[in-house]
Amino acid sequence: MFCYQCQETSRNEGCTNKGVCGKTDEVASLQDLLVWLLKGISYYGVRGRERGIHDPDADLFVVESLFSTITNVNFDPAWFSDRIREALAVRSRLADRVGAALRDAGEESRPNSPPEAATWTPSRGDLDEFLAKASTVGVMADPELDEDIRSLRELLTYGLKGYAAYLDHARILGYADDELTSFLQEALLATLDPAMKTDELVPLVLRCGEMGVKGMALLDEANTKTYGDPEPTEVDLGVREGPGILISGHDLRDLDELLQQTEGTGVNVYTHGEMLPAQAYPAFKKHAHFAGNYGTAWWNQQNDFDNFGGAILMTTNCIVKPRPSYMDRIFTTGLVGWPGVVHIPDRAGDEPKDFGPVIRKALESGHPKEIETGRIPVGYAHHAVLSVADRVIEAVKSGAIRRFVVMAGCDGRQRVRSYYTEVAQKLPKDTVILTAGCAKYRYNKLDLGDIGGIPRILDAGQCNDSYSLVVIAKALAGAFELDDINDLPISYDIGWYEQKAVIVLLALLSLGVKHIRLGPTLPAFLSPNVTKVLVENFDLKPIGTVEEDVEAILAGR
Repeated sequence: MFCYQCQETSRNEGCTNKGVCGKTDEVASLQDLLVWLLKGISYYGVRGRERGIHDPDADLFVVESLFSTITNVNFDPAWFSDRIREALAVRSRLADRVGAALRDAGEESRPNSPPEAATWTPSRGDLDEFLAKASTVGVMADPELDEDIRSLRELLTYGLKGYAAYLDHARILGYADDELTSFLQEALLATLDPAMKTDELVPLVLRCGEMGVKGMALLDEANTKTYGDPEPTEVDLGVREGPGILISGHDLRDLDELLQQTEGTGVNVYTHGEMLPAQAYPAFKKHAHFAGNYGTAWWNQQNDFDNFGGAILMTTNCIVKPRPSYMDRIFTTGLVGWPGVVHIPDRAGDEPKDFGPVIRKALESGHPKEIETGRIPVGYAHHAVLSVADRVIEAVKSGAIRRFVVMAGCDGRQRVRSYYTEVAQKLPKDTVILTAGCAKYRYNKLDLGDIGGIPRILDAGQCNDSYSLVVIAKALAGAFELDDINDLPISYDIGWYEQKAVIVLLALLSLGVKHIRLGPTLPAFLSPNVTKVLVENFDLKPIGTVEEDVEAILAGR
């Protein structure tokens, strides 16, 4: 195996035996093969659209499958083997439709050299054959490939993985956009084009960021039209009497259906990790048994889940190897999978999922153990912040707010991430932190006070809610009549871990945002020359010491 798609990759070079995330060599190889086949499906998807053929089922398959290969989503080799077989069937069906359209148009004799990903067919279709083929299509399969081409292809691929996650979240709520899906397939296919050089790949990477902004906007629309605009909310960190279910991940529809099915059962529902922002949605707050938030970020879930004592539901990425102590209390659903963990099946049409097994496990489990008390504020997405925009603008004009610092992104296990806690502590009292994603767990429980009633930590929500930070920045630029978003008193100090953070970074770059600090390390998949391009054009930089970075942030550097 060779995998360097996440921030914690071994030695910041690449995992070669087993992923730091817990991914086995077998699963890594199957994921490589699946992604390669998705590029083959995309070949027919792109050609099909040229002939007026639109296959929503194939589009959905590509989106879901790409999402499944994000770090910490699915670790089940049997699931990926089945998915590969399904990919071959989807590709065959779509190829037949495209071939028929070409024949009907009299174009079947036109020269055509599809990539191998569009034509390879296994003779047996078993695990050994899949693993053998995977060894020829992985990241380092071609040792002669120019390192900058490889770097840009992987940067694009990982951006597309995060992009696919947002498209899937929106689709689950009934929102889709063919322009966004079309781009996904066009860009996947471009990574197979041997003629595409760096001067073509760099604009395509930025185009991915531009489409990422649109994808996040679509998801924001899906979430807010379905569940209402998030409201500033104080979230309880303690526990209540009675059994409980701890729901983690990002899928709001899963939470919605779980709350409905637990109504009147005596079971309390708590959020964990990236599900914390759900506490601010009006549709969920109406449920009296919707309790507070339990625990911290994804990487500490083994301790959190051990302590909780009740049933646990993982809805999207961020699962880590379950301990035996709670193996019988944890459930997965959607694209999440871990060998031996009970999986809640997908919806049959518009019918809700059946969370009965999770509820029954909660009822037979003990009372959750309290690990902390207090309250934390959430719900400061763009609607909430812009509703008090006049106060924010006046605070900036008066000097009460000197600077906003965007500290969004992902959290992780490495001790160096205490950097973000220390930065938050050392930022002066006339600064405001804008955040989204689980990076906030490094500082969201600090008592940093407020500025004229405006909390010094404004939590916009999940990582996909980084769109709110874009909306806020654009609105401030308009209010101050600035043509360049970089003239705003806003600095960016971003933490990253997985591929959804990559698309957030690309989205910011596509908007022309400069002077972004990225940490705790720069991505291993950025070659020296690609890094140089990003530094020279956007002043992308690694984090430094806390003292140096705080000084530079306050100076607008």
